[in-house]
Amino acid sequence: MSNLQQAPSQSTYRLVIDCPDQTGLVAAVSQFLTDHGANIVEASHHTDLQLQRFFMRHEIDANSIAMSADNFKVAFSKVAKQYEMNWTLNHSEKRAKVALLASKESHCLNDVLHRWHTGELACDIPCIIANHEKMREYADWYKVPFHFIDFSNKEKAFAQIESLLEDYQIDLTVLARFMQIVPDALCRKLAGKAINIHHSFLPSFAGAKPYQQAYERGVKLIGATCHYVTSDLDEGPIIEQEVLRISHSDSAQDMVRKGKRCEVNALANGIRYHLQDRVIIHQNKTIVFA
Repeated sequence: MSNLQQAPSQSTYRLVIDCPDQTGLVAAVSQFLTDHGANIVEASHHTDLQLQRFFMRHEIDANSIAMSADNFKVAFSKVAKQYEMNWTLNHSEKRAKVALLASKESHCLNDVLHRWHTGELACDIPCIIANHEKMREYADWYKVPFHFIDFSNKEKAFAQIESLLEDYQIDLTVLARFMQIVPDALCRKLAGKAINIHHSFLPSFAGAKPYQQAYERGVKLIGATCHYVTSDLDEGPIIEQEVLRISHSDSAQDMVRKGKRCEVNALANGIRYHLQDRVIIHQNKTIVFA
């Protein structure tokens, strides 16, 4: 079942820049875009005063530029070199290939699939990988290829996962409550290209059973955190967080039930921001032009 078609959106290029803050930077980029007839439909800037670093995201009407993306990149590379930029130029019509990894909890997996199916998430989902056969029913309903991985041997299991990600040429790996610790080597390989949802408002209650930890601490807010996967468990750059107020009358089970709302929303927003090139990672932080 392919995702439903919505009204066509405007075709754009997304120019994303990360570089040392310096005088004349914005003027140089603006002049370059003006010289090439670029019509900017969305512009976002941020300067980190502590780091003295500048971040920019411009969305440009693709039809306003009378040159190919490759030629645009060649021309812009001269400006980029002058200002020591890390930069990317992506087309909005290029759909990322997203792999979904899941365990026995289905709410995040099902929510992402529904948002993809209705066109809310503009991507392709060529495969679902899980260590519980129960997840096959969701893959079958959405007609997405399903791969069951036996985790009795974790090293072999992750080797299979890595092979599948390569075979499908995956751009973004989403751990939709996958609940397995990804090996360091694979974390490094997927740096900036793997997203996890953790069912707590990090940095509080990292690791296993965060809702039980929150209940025992008597918190009044619970939440969920969407972050990039790194070798440090639950400590990767944070993309999005959602919170929900609770009371002393809520049990740990109530927190689990209520917290699922935070989890699905945080994960969906995090995926969307990544797909739309709205996230810039710098050190262990993110700039998110939401």
